[in-house]
Amino acid sequence: MAIKKEAPPLAAKKSAPKAARSAAQKPAATKTVSTKKVKYVYNWGAGKADGNGSMKPLLGGKGANLAEMTRIGLPVPPGFTISTEVCTYFYDHKRSYPVSLQAEMEAGVKNMEKIMGCKFGDANGTPLLVAVRSGARDSMPGMMDTILNLGLNDQTVLSLAAATTNERFAWDCYRRFVQMYGDVVLGVQKEEGEDHEPFEVEIDHFKYHKYGKDIIDSDLTADDQKELVKRFKVLVKKRTGKVFPSDPWDQLRGAAGAVFGSWMNDRAIVYRRKYNIPAAWGTAVNVQAMVYGNTGETSGSAWLSPVTLPTASTNSTANSS
Repeated sequence: MAIKKEAPPLAAKKSAPKAARSAAQKPAATKTVSTKKVKYVYNWGAGKADGNGSMKPLLGGKGANLAEMTRIGLPVPPGFTISTEVCTYFYDHKRSYPVSLQAEMEAGVKNMEKIMGCKFGDANGTPLLVAVRSGARDSMPGMMDTILNLGLNDQTVLSLAAATTNERFAWDCYRRFVQMYGDVVLGVQKEEGEDHEPFEVEIDHFKYHKYGKDIIDSDLTADDQKELVKRFKVLVKKRTGKVFPSDPWDQLRGAAGAVFGSWMNDRAIVYRRKYNIPAAWGTAVNVQAMVYGNTGETSGSAWLSPVTLPTASTNSTANSS
């Protein structure tokens, strides 16, 4: 930053001593302000990772391990970690986010799209779907449920069906997503006086209405899954007063917000108190490309490269998505 020199005194009758003049003309010392940009999103995939296994305080246990596994060459589906620093910022700034976070998330999604060969929210080709999970420095099981198949809506589900030539699979994914998102993010859970989760009650009602008995979920047809998606959305509107979000970016922001929000829920507070986990540690959010284990009877989760959506695999590779 340019420093403006002081103008000489007006109407000076005598020249100041030489030493005094030198001191007056010398610029005042200024503090150096760091302009280094804070990084909030750490990518991994295709053998490269921004982080590593030593960065658990910043990336959480899951994010650090995913980065390390990627670095040593394991076939980890690509993704990114939103750091624990965002969780701290979230609570220090009235549940708001750093200005640069959205742009960093968009860059992270683009990296996933490049590796996976599909686009987030694509209604004309193969849509990129993601899983969203929490990841504290120390494991805290049960504090935040996983959200799978994020990115599906009434248009992208048709693209997924066309890309996989498997309509039942696509609608099964959509039904599962609406149920998970409705539960975890929108808070559609059993209320006082209810014995069972509302989405499960809706499934049971549908089965007995159509089939007159309980059947296993894998026997539900594509049309059955379509009907359940409709019923689930009606349930969400009834319980929350809001329409289920269809924009994939709204879905992703909502899921990330639910993870950060879960850090201060009653369950998490009690768990941290029991195991002496400081609240200041915060949690990270891991967003990872989906691979599938529900495309058929011989299907298992696998990741293939170059990537195509797996349709059936019995030699599955363990993955963390």
